Amino acid sequence: MTATQYSLVGDIGGTNARLALVERGSVRPHAIKVLSCGDYNNLDGAVRDYLARVGVAGVGEACLAVASPMRGTQVRMTNNHWRFDTEEVRQQFGWSAFKVINDFTAMALGVPHVADGQLVHVCGGPGDSRRPRLVMGPGTGLGVSGLVPIRQGWVPLMTEGGHVDFAPTDDTEMAVLRILKARFGRVSVERILCGQGLLNLYQAHAEIQGVPAPLDAPEKITSAALNNTDALACHTLRHFCELLGRVAGNAVLTLGSTGGVFLCGGILPRFLDFFLESPFRNGFEDKGRMRPLLEFTPVYVVTEPYTGLLGAAEALGNPEV
Repeated sequence: MTATQYSLVGDIGGTNARLALVERGSVRPHAIKVLSCGDYNNLDGAVRDYLARVGVAGVGEACLAVASPMRGTQVRMTNNHWRFDTEEVRQQFGWSAFKVINDFTAMALGVPHVADGQLVHVCGGPGDSRRPRLVMGPGTGLGVSGLVPIRQGWVPLMTEGGHVDFAPTDDTEMAVLRILKARFGRVSVERILCGQGLLNLYQAHAEIQGVPAPLDAPEKITSAALNNTDALACHTLRHFCELLGRVAGNAVLTLGSTGGVFLCGGILPRFLDFFLESPFRNGFEDKGRMRPLLEFTPVYVVTEPYTGLLGAAEALGNPEV
């Protein structure tokens, strides 16, 4: 197979770069490698090393999903030292095309290609496949995107839905808002519904209850909750799930996404059983007169670890991206 029959796809975060090859007309990644961004001075070095490792001299085109904003052709990674110009890189490798897209846009585009066996049903009815889909997930931040169906595919929505206001619904949540507002000023839902947000929520509940908050990292809180060794951690993680449900339900009402909700990212699969037994469903469906609409909308946890690569491959041939 010649080099031009391959395309390079990637999903690049602050720590790791996931790279793979796809064949023309396919979205299925092959030769997946996970490289540490810290091992390379910049993107070009990582690409060269990857191609050498998989024994391919070059590729015809490329699409990378990145967790960073873009200005024109300039990409400055938010959480690592990589900086590059997309046109310079394209010319350097002789690619016919080089797309760089937002990482959660790629996540959304990948969802329709996820196998049924990698979707865990959480709640909800059959939904309406003709309507938009909501794609969201807590990670380093809270990613929110959507898919609008068109005749021959999907149009992804690039949103900043993770930065909507946190809207408390009871006295405890009013206290959470007051505590976090003192720390951050404005409080978005991302201040609570991400890795660091879980720690923020844990510390706020400790202050409300007047108890110590000995755990200092989100993974410690999750572990303590799963092992039932810290009552505050368990209470916090349950509240985290409920709030995620409420925010997801609000987004369904805003987007009209009765086509389904797809919860992506690496956090939820780590405590999937806990999540399935959590108050997520109550938070999601508790919308007063709109409850039947939410009960009709299916919700899934996506366990496919390379959804972003599927989306980057889809973006190569998607003229809407």
